[in-house]
Amino acid sequence: MDDAGLTPGLALRRARVDELAACAGLYVRVLRDTFTWIPPERHRAEDFLAAARDEEVYVAVEGGRILGMAALYRPQTFLHSLYVTERGRGIGKALLEHVIAAAGGRLSLKCQAANLGAQAFYVREGFRCVEAGEDGGVAWLRFVRG
Repeated sequence: MDDAGLTPGLALRRARVDELAACAGLYVRVLRDTFTWIPPERHRAEDFLAAARDEEVYVAVEGGRILGMAALYRPQTFLHSLYVTERGRGIGKALLEHVIAAAGGRLSLKCQAANLGAQAFYVREGFRCVEAGEDGGVAWLRFVRG
């Protein structure tokens, strides 16, 4: 283990084009497993792939497996996605730090109001809530850092 608690074999890097389908699959699996307040059919790989055309997608890879991914919409320094398959290993924190560095230290994001675990994570990582709203009947909070 290194200082961050990650295994030395974990690599953080920009996703290759041929990895985007795997990232979309990870996106759908994690959303369906954790966003239980939303009907599972609303989580679609096509939505991720459409957004990814305009985003920088980063991955956490270990042993050839993608364990997490994050998507940055650079024009607004907006974190559109951050999902990991193995929690408690520091993968999400490492991806977040990687994206913050790529974005130059400033980042904003929206978090669904029902997602209390994610809210606590972002607050621990130095984000503060600056706005609340609703899209399509789903309440969200906007967080910023930097």
